Amino acid sequence: MKFATEYLWFNTSQKREYLNITDAVEQIVQKSGVQEGMVLVSAMHITASVYVNDAEDGLIADIDEWLEKLAPFNINYRHHRTGETNGDAHLKSLLMHHEVIVPITGGRLDLGPWQQIYYAEFDGRRRKRVVVKVMGV
Repeated sequence: MKFATEYLWFNTSQKREYLNITDAVEQIVQKSGVQEGMVLVSAMHITASVYVNDAEDGLIADIDEWLEKLAPFNINYRHHRTGETNGDAHLKSLLMHHEVIVPITGGRLDLGPWQQIYYAEFDGRRRKRVVVKVMGV
């Protein structure tokens, strides 16, 4: 069994941003030499998410709008009593989850025809990271 771990670093220019990281994850998988297994892709911050979906701008805008309706910015979140102002970002992360596991077959990501891996940032403009852990043979 082989294991490989790498980190992707981001410093987004916007507070909320959605980055397609499929190619970067694919490169890590190929570099690992794993032919059959899985890759875990996990946001290492509690105000970010990793998810799999379609790489279509309209859908990304719909996701962002949906999240803002479900977890809107609100200065009255109890979390803000700590001096933070990112309570909504924590809630958005819970809705989208912080990690995905993607199968590896024949040394490549085994995604469906429209599936892409995304990093979603909900409290950006500062340095954040994702761990990519490849496991298999």
